[in-house]
Amino acid sequence: MRNFCVWAIDLAILLTGMRNIIFPTAGQRNPRLPDPTHPTDRPRGPDPELFVMLIANPRASRTAYPNALRRVMNIASADESGAWLAHWPLVGHARTPLRALPDLAARLGVASVSVKDESCRSPLGSFKALGAPIALVRLVKRLRRTQALDPQGLVTGRYAAELADLTVISATDGNHGRALAAAARAIGCGCVIVLHANVDAERERAISAYGARIVRIAGNYDESVVCAAQLAQANGWYVVSDTSYDGYEAIPRDVMQGYGVIAAEAAAQAAEDDGRPFTHVFLQGGVGGLAAGVASYLWERDGVQRPRFVVVEPRQADCLYQSALAGRATKATGSVDSVMAGLACGEASPLAWDFLEMCIDYFMLIDDEDAVQAMRGLAAGSARDVPVVAGESGAAGVAGLDVLMRDPALARQVGLDANARVLAINTEGATAPSVYRHCVGETADAVLARQRDWLSRVAVAA
Repeated sequence: MRNFCVWAIDLAILLTGMRNIIFPTAGQRNPRLPDPTHPTDRPRGPDPELFVMLIANPRASRTAYPNALRRVMNIASADESGAWLAHWPLVGHARTPLRALPDLAARLGVASVSVKDESCRSPLGSFKALGAPIALVRLVKRLRRTQALDPQGLVTGRYAAELADLTVISATDGNHGRALAAAARAIGCGCVIVLHANVDAERERAISAYGARIVRIAGNYDESVVCAAQLAQANGWYVVSDTSYDGYEAIPRDVMQGYGVIAAEAAAQAAEDDGRPFTHVFLQGGVGGLAAGVASYLWERDGVQRPRFVVVEPRQADCLYQSALAGRATKATGSVDSVMAGLACGEASPLAWDFLEMCIDYFMLIDDEDAVQAMRGLAAGSARDVPVVAGESGAAGVAGLDVLMRDPALARQVGLDANARVLAINTEGATAPSVYRHCVGETADAVLARQRDWLSRVAVAA
């Protein structure tokens, strides 16, 4: 398949002038969406086998942030990334909301639950707006270092004519590719995105809307990563990926560094609210980029007083969980077909793992039904909790918290008690609207309308 991939794309370029290229999916299909009418998809009570879903990381350190890691990712570079991105019209200067959910906290028995809502970051609808664009800016600056290109000028298209001969490529589950396509259009370079069989048509259209040229393969995400690397080598393109591999670390580092903006904002917002820091941070898994970018920032900032970090993954896409068991970056053991499409990754990023193995305190697995239940709960809101549009992957952190709180022994192990102040990140909104509607039972627009009403009532009451 891999050799065929390179041959087929070269032929397609010749015949189609690089329009969208669709490869047969060979019988592949999207994962089954949880069905609330199906017995196995209904909300569950305490799970007698829950203990197998959580492991403590014996290598987690509570020392000061190591210099060896600081040389790779640090607060200064993350803050610089945020300053550069503030000039990109699709992101801008505004911080995303840190939404307090006191009713959820009371139900779970913790002091507070705060959700950093990245669905509001930009029209792209996800946290990926912070990763791929900044990596592309840094790549262009390295490639054209003799020209001293201004980052603000890059993201506003000042150098588009000079960069028209540059093409970037990446594999994606959806959000990263969309962000890269949007950034490439803004900067003025070409963009090719490789999609695997389980990326749905809605996400493909969202990427194509930003001018990216699409390559479809019949394999999974990890095979699409290989295909993207081969296409780049064959055509003189540049891979902009959040997944590292041998000889490819600078760009994934830049992607992860951009995610530090989330941590910087959340910490500042918490300090402004009541001055008390978070005790626990729940982070989505995937290949590990988000978790590494956020955790490294907070570790450097807080040192030995850093919060406890919990990484949450789909049960069938457990590459970080398995890496924790093996003591090295490794592959998932499951089918890697979760409804949490953004987390359906089969292999950990080695560079991200260098950070995660030293600071993540717990790794845990959840089922698709857990994520869907969290999506519904966040959408519903309550008298004191604003309704939130959280996509399938976006709700994973809250889902992980809810799963742990169903079992008092697990909650005690992780230190989740009446004094716990929890941060979760809603990494995406309804990036696939029909999937969201199926899972939640209503449209994202309906939830957003209730959100506006809730915020208006709160503003009037204040």
